[in-house]
Order: sequence, then structure tokens, then C-alpha cells
Amino acid sequence: MDPISKSEFKARALEVLRAIERSGKARVITDHGRPTLEIRKLRQEETPPLEMLKGTVLKFEAATDPVAEDDWENA
Repeated sequence: MDPISKSEFKARALEVLRAIERSGKARVITDHGRPTLEIRKLRQEETPPLEMLKGTVLKFEAATDPVAEDDWENA
């Protein structure tokens, strides 16, 4: 990663951001020579909702048993 100072980033922000979008290479922003921020391209994955929930059920008992009104919790 190529570090850049806050003052240089401020002067060239659009140029730096466009370069990150094009290349996908992250940049580190420094403050007085110390790394403080990292800017990188956002990578979002389109995962179907049911796929995200897969494997999250902790307990599955008697799914076909009838449910009485008293079995529901009242909040």
C-alpha cells in the first residue's frame, strides 16, 4: 500500500479516490507519518437471503407439532 499524508490527500482527494476505484489497490492515509486511515474499494457480494441464513438454526424440534396459543411469548 502506498501511504499518503492527510494534507496531500486533501489536495488530491478525487484523483486518489478514482485511482483506488480503477485499480482496487488500497491506500493508507498518514498523520504526521503515522498510519491513521485505510481507504479501499468496497467489494459487495450479492448473496441471496436464504443462503445467508443457511446453517444458522441452532435447534429444530417437532416442527410439525401443533402450536397452542399459550406457547407464544407475549412481549
